[in-house]
Amino acid sequence: MTKYLLTLLVFGFQLSFGQGNILIKNGNILTITKGNLQSTDIYIENGKIAKIGKNLIVPEGTQTMDATGLFVMPGIIDAHSHIAIDAVNEATNPNTAEVNVGDALNPFDVSIYRALAGGVTISHAMHGSANAIGGQCETIKHRYGVLNPEELRMTGAPRTIKFALGENPIRVHGEGNKIAPATRMGVEQVFRQAFSEGRLYAKRWEDYNKGITKNTPNYNLRLETIADILKGDIIIHCHSYRADEILMLMKVLKDFGIKKICFQHVNEGFKVAPELAEFGASASVFSDWWAYKFEVYYSTAYNAAILTKNGVVTSINSDSDELIRHLYHEAAKTQRYGNLTDDEALSLITINPAIQLGIEDRVGSLEVGKDGDIAIFEKHPLSIYTTPHMTIVDGSIRFDSKNDNPDMRISIDPEEKYTSNFEEKTGFKEDNCLQDVTEYLLQSDYASYLRFVYSKNHTH
Repeated sequence: MTKYLLTLLVFGFQLSFGQGNILIKNGNILTITKGNLQSTDIYIENGKIAKIGKNLIVPEGTQTMDATGLFVMPGIIDAHSHIAIDAVNEATNPNTAEVNVGDALNPFDVSIYRALAGGVTISHAMHGSANAIGGQCETIKHRYGVLNPEELRMTGAPRTIKFALGENPIRVHGEGNKIAPATRMGVEQVFRQAFSEGRLYAKRWEDYNKGITKNTPNYNLRLETIADILKGDIIIHCHSYRADEILMLMKVLKDFGIKKICFQHVNEGFKVAPELAEFGASASVFSDWWAYKFEVYYSTAYNAAILTKNGVVTSINSDSDELIRHLYHEAAKTQRYGNLTDDEALSLITINPAIQLGIEDRVGSLEVGKDGDIAIFEKHPLSIYTTPHMTIVDGSIRFDSKNDNPDMRISIDPEEKYTSNFEEKTGFKEDNCLQDVTEYLLQSDYASYLRFVYSKNHTH
């Protein structure tokens, strides 16, 4: 154990997240919300942005980096990710609102470091889309190097939960387990039944607390979570593709008085952009990723721009431990497909996902008082030629392209013959939103379907 800890220290890992102090001098500051500032300093103290201005005076001995000629922007935020968690799907019931991916965070996941290498400082670690109502998600800070899973949590971030429309819950439950929902109309009824039961559950507790009834209601964590959604204490993030289903869910939410929702993927969002804006829903989309299954055949690379121009708070996400490293390029595509301005494009990966996660008062733009989460680029972050230079989380440098060790893994000894970690290599996995589901269904009739898909996709 001592040798292991010494190895971590030699590699430069920080064993706790702390609150760092650093002065970034003479950078081209892209604030996102308050314009661009040339040759300007940013001083981060105790993990928070304390000063922004020219020729700042800071305490003697403060760590300083020269950002002359570099571009300094808020840390990138990914509103849809599955990194740093032990499992993605609890696929055993159409409604598993009681589970939480944050109960099993994995600080050793090297994907956290790779995300930092793309300027990403925060991600939304999500439950998958196997269920109509999935588990609760976790907003995490990329404090790579910590050993305590609790230190990945973004303390105080609002609670979120994963919902799913379309093929995924239908295939997992209707086709895979022969239980509802087997159709898109069945998915709607899962929502309506859950909200109705949650409303009755909340009423029973309300009556008990007021003394109207004397018998203590049975505590039920699943229904407690649904009741919290109805109260507005949990933000829904819903896997979605088709316009008709998006309209359906907004109607259901309106019927139950629920207002907080971010539609994820929302490939046909451009068809219903005015309706999304009117409802107050936000949209977290891919830049140009579609046609990977039947219900996603109809989309457009103009989706993000159309949604933005219609007043929908829009972000671009990864849903991938690889694409998360290139979100600045994904945002830049909206200038080719939609002519978004620099600030509009960069908002898609900074302040907008922060709004969707309910953390915009702390991150997403460079303002005094916000968290010291910074991404520094060699060239403008929307340039095809740019490369990330340094990534700072809470004032602590977590990625340094010039000085980091070539092998930044924590849990794997580079000299070991065999890795101590299990790394899933199944060929069945269609996308990260259905991760872990194949193992659950391998003994069912659905396994033959999966093997058929696998054989078709790997025929040469």
